[in-house]
Amino acid sequence: MAYKTEQEEFWAGDFGEEYLVRNDGQELLASNLAFFARALRGAGKIKSVAEFGANIGMNQRALEVIYPCLERFAIEINKSASEKLKTLIGDDNVYNGSIFDYNFEKQYQLSLIRGVLIHIEPSMLEVVYQKLYDASNQYILLIEYYNPTPVEVPYRGHAGKLYKRDFAGEMMDKYPDLRLLDYGFGYHRDPSLNNMVDDSTWFLMEKTKV
Repeated sequence: MAYKTEQEEFWAGDFGEEYLVRNDGQELLASNLAFFARALRGAGKIKSVAEFGANIGMNQRALEVIYPCLERFAIEINKSASEKLKTLIGDDNVYNGSIFDYNFEKQYQLSLIRGVLIHIEPSMLEVVYQKLYDASNQYILLIEYYNPTPVEVPYRGHAGKLYKRDFAGEMMDKYPDLRLLDYGFGYHRDPSLNNMVDDSTWFLMEKTKV
């Protein structure tokens, strides 16, 4: 498959395979349950979600526990991860490919992205912002590393693979109908989150025009 950026090849390949092994287990599930209960407390009952870069579905597993009747859809670039994801939410609910290549034909109550925007080639962020916006008919939840100005940092010995910036602020500037509903910080020493989060900041935004 031909990709538009080197970051896509990186996550579709061997490094993506290693990542899915590192991100599994009951402790992470318990942490995610506590995390999403906190991050989505201002949203009420969520009926449907589209997740960008869902990996093997640890976020999806937690959301299903919190919202048992949740309609779920996910995009995942890594083939091995997408196969595991399909066993969780169904073949028809998983798109195995690049976020850049998927065009939403329907909207979901929540569009979710966690730890993915930080790995997107900066020149392609506008494309992802548009897809996150188009996929949602009410809420958008971003969970990423924050920095007030764009900065690149090394990622596990690799350059050009991790960027911090004000992703939520950029989206609200781009789409004036988005309002900040809630936000917070997941601290890795927080025992209520099983010390399993990675110092990421979350932003819950709501569309005021639909």
